[in-house]
Amino acid sequence: MSESWREGWRRMGDRDQVAPEFDQFAGSYDDLLADPLRNRFAVDPLHFHRRKWWIVKSLLEIQGIDYGAKRWLDVGCGRGELLRLAGRNFAEAIGCDPSAGMLRADHSFHVVEQKSPVLLPFEDGSVDFVTAVCVYHHVHGPARKLLTDEVVRVLAPGGQCCIVEHNPWNPVTRAIVRRCPVDVDAELLTAGQTRQLMSESRLLTLRTDNFLFLPEACFERFGWLEGAFRKLPLGGQYCVLARKES
Repeated sequence: MSESWREGWRRMGDRDQVAPEFDQFAGSYDDLLADPLRNRFAVDPLHFHRRKWWIVKSLLEIQGIDYGAKRWLDVGCGRGELLRLAGRNFAEAIGCDPSAGMLRADHSFHVVEQKSPVLLPFEDGSVDFVTAVCVYHHVHGPARKLLTDEVVRVLAPGGQCCIVEHNPWNPVTRAIVRRCPVDVDAELLTAGQTRQLMSESRLLTLRTDNFLFLPEACFERFGWLEGAFRKLPLGGQYCVLARKES
């Protein structure tokens, strides 16, 4: 990629207020996420991170992908909860985020600050697997395509990308997002819009699954229902797995 393109991307990223916004939220992040509806769904905040790893892991396994041999990059890793939960399942796990404040959390894995929300501070083809978990609803307009192109750039040929997002078709999700100070800038995107975005950056969609149908109290006993409902586009969130062409 030419330096002129990189500089243009950097200027666009500098105009995006993701980093200052989340620096402001970093000290009271848990309190800002608190919501009666959200708290009724799960008492333990880590429940949502465990469920995300559950769906990502299952999609990789369904595709026969040996994630234990992969170098994983979690884009927009925030305080690193997902890295701490799942990182030891990979050959290497790293994260990046545009918010220095969020990255000050106790990270067990290597994390890097992004100088621009749409630029990833890694070499071309340097990772095998990329996740972006509840990141894209904070990225707006043309910046979404720019960030996705960056994901493709850092992926090795044949590498996989997994985007997890809030489902705008779920009324409870919409209500929680609407009331959450952290999501004041949120622009939710459907699974179809996510697949289109990935396709425009030359990622081939492998599978789309929906999850977060059941509250924490029911999941241990009735978790099998989540598997049965995976294709029903009404879960609280969805996950799209795609591959970079070799």
